[in-house]
Amino acid sequence: MKELARTYLALLGGPVVLLTAFFTIPLDWFGPHHPLLSWVTFIVLLALVGVGLLREARRQFLGLSGRHIPVILTLLSGALVVFSAAYLGMSKQPGELVGLTTKVDALYFTVITMATVGYGDIHPSGQVARVVVMIQVLYTVVFLTTGVAALSRQVRTRAISRARGGQ
Repeated sequence: MKELARTYLALLGGPVVLLTAFFTIPLDWFGPHHPLLSWVTFIVLLALVGVGLLREARRQFLGLSGRHIPVILTLLSGALVVFSAAYLGMSKQPGELVGLTTKVDALYFTVITMATVGYGDIHPSGQVARVVVMIQVLYTVVFLTTGVAALSRQVRTRAISRARGGQ
């Protein structure tokens, strides 16, 4: 029972902490009043998440030991939070994102964009917002699919190992 609890804590701990931080930490510093801080933070955090995902995918594909699944889930959640915070900041600029006013709206729009569904209730109308949405779609294709591929390979490898009697 303790092992199962530790497993779930490892899997969900990072994503829960990141999403809790997103909803509790004031993000007033981001937006049109502090454009340099906003853009530098956005670029640096996306780069860190991207490098982390590529590193974990590489380690997993090479068969190196580690806790790949919790790290990849945390990094994927990190990408959600980074894009959500960016959209929330952009929503403070009139005409950039129509319909986005809250943190829930920002997370919703990020998930919908990441899934490439696009309901249309929230949409980018400004040029900057459209560029960031394009960046998110490309980022999703390159980095997040790499992370998901590594994640599914790790799960498959563990399932095969357990089926053969190993742990």
